[in-house]
Amino acid sequence: MTKTVLYLLCLFVCTATFAQEETVVETSNIQKYTPSKLLEKGKWDIKWFNNLYTQTKAEDQGETVDVARSNFFTSSLAVFTGVSNNKKLNAGIILEFRSNSFNDQNTTSVFSFNNETGTARTGLSHIAPAIKLAPFSSLPRFSIQSAIFIPLLAEESNSNGYLANKSYIVQNQFFYDYSFPGGKFQLFTELGTRLFLGEKKTNSNGTTNPKGGFANTSFELAPGVFLSYFPSSKFTTLVFVQHAQLIEITNEFSQNYSAVGLGAKYQLSSTLNIETLYSKFVRGNDTGLGQSFNLGLRAIF
Repeated sequence: MTKTVLYLLCLFVCTATFAQEETVVETSNIQKYTPSKLLEKGKWDIKWFNNLYTQTKAEDQGETVDVARSNFFTSSLAVFTGVSNNKKLNAGIILEFRSNSFNDQNTTSVFSFNNETGTARTGLSHIAPAIKLAPFSSLPRFSIQSAIFIPLLAEESNSNGYLANKSYIVQNQFFYDYSFPGGKFQLFTELGTRLFLGEKKTNSNGTTNPKGGFANTSFELAPGVFLSYFPSSKFTTLVFVQHAQLIEITNEFSQNYSAVGLGAKYQLSSTLNIETLYSKFVRGNDTGLGQSFNLGLRAIF
């Protein structure tokens, strides 16, 4: 009798343990480490993100016009690490490299990384020290990322063409995400702000100031909403809508645009994931109406 009871007890414990292991839901980095989530102390997050924007149309004074194709490629490398025991502070650095082509060059011409008069320009544009913090213990999925982008280019435009805005840019991004019950859907929201600081592009006498930037001094608001669906813990598809509004302060330039898009992410290994995004600029004022193709790799370890 005693042996029978011990046998049944052992069988029950083993069955319960197996059932618990079966109900454990594996969480991948693409689920756990959203942009809202901070890193544990000593953990590293390295993201290489590439954006190719191309346009053949633009909005000019209320009308959509055809323009010669121009292409703008931005490759950014962001490295962050956890520096606090309570996962409330991360520190990092962001580096941006650009390659642009103009005058009806084909879309992939940016990957030649040439500097040619009137048709192509390439080079480093900005470097940015950054911090990321979670200010409220009651809102662990809310975080703020702040960075100061320091321009590395001598001139915004030269005989080769335009490279990037020659501004010191103070950027703040407010992140929040919510996972719906069941773990299949996740809503991510972002509000980005950028303050462009520096000299004006045009001198008081009407001549061009090579030290100036076209958006100095302006302030940009950029909200975005992303909805993700997880068929599995390692794969997600998403749709999103974004808007950007550049507001002039002392500069005589303002613009805005709205874009919609879709994308996907896949967890290649326990450390590395890949993502791809496509967006279409559907409206705007004093801006291009093109499309962008994005590819990124992210390693967390």
